[in-house]
Amino acid sequence: MINEKYFKGFKHQIIDTGEVLIHTWVAGHGKEAVLLLHGHPESHLMWHKVAPELAKDYTVVVPDLRGYGESSKPHGKADHSSYSKRAMSDDQVFVMKELGFERFHIVGHDRGGRVCHRMMTDHSDKVKSAVILDIIPTIDVYERTDQMIATKYWHWFFYIQAEPFPENFLGSQPEYFIRSNILKKTIPGSLAEDTFPEDIVQEYIRYYSDPATVHAIAEDYRASVTVDWELDMQDRNKKLEVPLMCIWGSDGNICKIWDVVDIWSRLSVDVKGYGVPGCGHFVPEEKPEVTVEKIREHIERNK
Repeated sequence: MINEKYFKGFKHQIIDTGEVLIHTWVAGHGKEAVLLLHGHPESHLMWHKVAPELAKDYTVVVPDLRGYGESSKPHGKADHSSYSKRAMSDDQVFVMKELGFERFHIVGHDRGGRVCHRMMTDHSDKVKSAVILDIIPTIDVYERTDQMIATKYWHWFFYIQAEPFPENFLGSQPEYFIRSNILKKTIPGSLAEDTFPEDIVQEYIRYYSDPATVHAIAEDYRASVTVDWELDMQDRNKKLEVPLMCIWGSDGNICKIWDVVDIWSRLSVDVKGYGVPGCGHFVPEEKPEVTVEKIREHIERNK
C-alpha cells in the first residue's frame, strides 16, 4: 500500500461530515495540531516528505479535500456551492473537531491554500496560524489578469467553462495532463524520482482518470468565479488576524508576476514571507526540508 510506504505510522480515518466522506491520515502526539491541505491536481500524497517530519513534533492531519483523492466527489450544484471554499473549509473544520482539535495550525498549497484563506476568514477563532504556499488571493489573480497571467494560468479560464466542455477535454488524456502539469510548474532539473516518485504520480493519474474527479476539480474552479467571488467581495475589507506565513518558489511564476507579501498584507495584519531558492510551484516536493523548517518556525512562534 502506498500510504504504508510514505506515511508510516499514520492512521487512516474516514470522517463523515454528513455531506461527504473525507479520507484522512493522522499521526504524531504533539500538543500542537497541524492540518495539511493539498493542491491541484494532487492529493494528500504531495505531503509525503513533509508530513512524516512534522509528525515528529506535532499531531499531523493530512486529508484529501472533497473532490480529490479518495474523498467524496459529489456532482456540483447549479450554483457551484458544493465546491465553494466555504464548503471545503467547513469540511476540514469538522474533521479537526471530530479528531478532538478545537484550535489548530493550517498549511495549504495551491487550492488548499485557498481553502485556508476561507478558513482564516470564517473560522479565525479556530486557526492558531496559517502557512500558505505559492498563491495570492483568488480575487487578485482574476482582477490582475493580463496576457502573461492568462498564458501562465490558462487552466483557470478553461476549467470555469460550462460543464461538460472542460471535463471532456481535460479528462481525455489523464496521464498526459498530470505529467505536463508537473513539468510546466517545476524548474529544470527538479524532476528527480525522489521529488515526484513514479508510484505517487501513478496515483495522481489514477485519480484524474475518474470523470468524477475531473468534474469536481472543474467545479472547484467554477466556484472561484461565482460563489467564492461573491464571498470574497463581501469580505474584501475584513482584515485577517491569523498570523500568516507566505512561502513561494523563487524560480516559479508567482513572484515574477506579483509582490506576494504586499498583496497578502492588504488582507492580513500579520504577514511574513519567504521565497525558496531554486524552487518552482511544488514547494513541498521540491524543497521539503525548507518547507518543514519554515512551518515549524511559524508554529513555534504562534503556539
